[in-house]
Amino acid sequence: MSPALALRRVASWLSRGCVADAGAPRAACAGALLGLRGGAQPSELGWQAAAVEGRNAGWRDASRFLGIRGGPDDGSGKSWWFRCAASSVFRPALFLEQRFARSFAAGAAPQEVSFGAAAASAACEARDHSEESSAEASDKNKFGDRSLKLLSGSCYLPHPDKEETGGEDAHFIWDEQAIGIADGVGGWAGYGVDAGQYARDLMSHAVTAVQEEPKDSIDLLRVLEKAHRNTTVKGSSTACIIALTDQGIQAINLGDSGFILIRDGCTLFRSPIQQHDFNFTYQLESGNCSDLPSAAQVFKVPVASGDVIVAGTDGLFDNLYNNDITAVVVHAIRAGFEPQVTAQKIAALARQRAQDKNRQTPFSSAAQDAGYRYYGGKLDDITVVVSYISAFGTS
Repeated sequence: MSPALALRRVASWLSRGCVADAGAPRAACAGALLGLRGGAQPSELGWQAAAVEGRNAGWRDASRFLGIRGGPDDGSGKSWWFRCAASSVFRPALFLEQRFARSFAAGAAPQEVSFGAAAASAACEARDHSEESSAEASDKNKFGDRSLKLLSGSCYLPHPDKEETGGEDAHFIWDEQAIGIADGVGGWAGYGVDAGQYARDLMSHAVTAVQEEPKDSIDLLRVLEKAHRNTTVKGSSTACIIALTDQGIQAINLGDSGFILIRDGCTLFRSPIQQHDFNFTYQLESGNCSDLPSAAQVFKVPVASGDVIVAGTDGLFDNLYNNDITAVVVHAIRAGFEPQVTAQKIAALARQRAQDKNRQTPFSSAAQDAGYRYYGGKLDDITVVVSYISAFGTS
């Protein structure tokens, strides 16, 4: 067992004992609880009354492990950059129902998953679509059709306590071809470090790296490696980058941000999250103790005009299930809403659920599965980026 792996497992074991510094980031290879998104007070997020019956014995208080994100705007005026202003309504997020894809490897070759047309059809049928609907979706597929583009909009809602500083999420939308999101790890705040700056720098360098790639053949692993290497400020962050290519979409994801692909009211694909343990996400950092870009998962998914991508940070997917997001998208498409309006509506629903202490959410389900007594939503930064896949010549 490598020293890094041993340290992570020790950190995970310590976290189960609810030690006091559960909010420490993965800084300087210290023996503190690496990577935990801490900072919330037990009075905010403590033991919940509505526990699942029969599971009270041995449950642990999840309050010390819940993250709060925040961070100031760095003031760069790039034309492609959508800022983290409290009044903004821009961006996406995600959680996963395969929520415990736990792998402890940080240096192995990235996992690449190709999601073919047959698999897409099967996934759609599995969600109760008729054979006729599936055939129509198959007829629409123009995989590798370079006439497609991404029409994107975003919404960002900082944690209410972080509105003045702008939160710790970051994202970009580039040239109707690529989008990216990053989620700074809030535990750094206890060390006087703004992880939001790390996330913003990471996305800025990612855009530069994307611009250096051939437009018909973007290598997202190379993009993420360049962005990570060039981001030198203190902090750590998740990362998800998606690009439209000749073969459909290519995506790379590290951590608990991610995306879903929706077609005709059905979720065709959802990227899995990467966690070392409950609420202990994979993350990039400007030191030697982080997970590496090579630990990210790479996906290739065929797409068709009319498909919708919803990408985002965990503030979205911790609070909304797939069906919740898909229902908003279906309503928005029928109403003729632009991507930005759709992103706003998804983010607003996620915030509403985050503040609801009487509803089961993806985060509360995951906490309960991990042995914590927790019920309700998780208040956090919420970033949602919605991209409509459209043919050139259409708006």
